Amino acid sequence: MKTVKISLNSIDKVKSFVNDLAKFDSDFDLVSGRYVIDAKSIMGIFSLDLSRPIDLNIHTEEDVDTVLDVLSPYIIG
Repeated sequence: MKTVKISLNSIDKVKSFVNDLAKFDSDFDLVSGRYVIDAKSIMGIFSLDLSRPIDLNIHTEEDVDTVLDVLSPYIIG
């Protein structure tokens, strides 16, 4: 598992983020405080505080570099 910090500070960013994740069979979780939601759930994402960075847990050992390349527009830090 790999964890990165991401920023989803607009509706368009959330929509494109979910579409990018849908390309992969792996599981992804977003962690904000004590809440953990499925990162492929657009409704779940909108239940989080999007004004602050969110931790994205990537549950795959294969293709991590490919996943990180696709998600690079959202990764901060």
